[in-house]
Amino acid sequence: MNVEWIVTRGSGVVAFALLAVATIWGLLLSTGVLRQAVKPKGLTFLHESLGLASLLATGVHMTALGLDEFIEFGPQEIFVPGASAWRPLATALGVMAFYGVAVVSMSFYVKKWIGNAAWRTLHYLSFGTFLAALVHGVMAGTDRSHPVVFAMYAGAGATVALLLVVRVATALHPPAPARRAATVAGSQ
Repeated sequence: MNVEWIVTRGSGVVAFALLAVATIWGLLLSTGVLRQAVKPKGLTFLHESLGLASLLATGVHMTALGLDEFIEFGPQEIFVPGASAWRPLATALGVMAFYGVAVVSMSFYVKKWIGNAAWRTLHYLSFGTFLAALVHGVMAGTDRSHPVVFAMYAGAGATVALLLVVRVATALHPPAPARRAATVAGSQ
């Protein structure tokens, strides 16, 4: 087993783990679960940092794939969804997940120019990005059958699904004080 392959495998697992934690953290932020325990600015900085770390690990993953002579991935296979003959669907999902992580992570730096509403809309991409990365890891990851990696995929998927349900429920039925504030603001 060569060094490039070890780096490819390790960085892929790390990239997914960081993306999963960033997604879970973002959902915890948006549901307000952590608001009482920690100041929002620190929570947001950690969320942003996790996204950037996932993007960096994904870059290492893609670079190692490009350097590995066994699989022979070139720039087209690495950057164009569907261009790879090796597990084409899984690889395409990985490429799309990379672009999704890049867009969502970089959105923090353009928020003041695009506004909060557009920034939130861009952040909805994170759910598709997470799902694409999860399916990519399960379909293409050579370590997917390892109990720890399998547990990471299953646990992250279940946690994101559960928190997404909580997030949607809190958006549809905000707590009583938030409903009253929204009603008062709407009547003015």
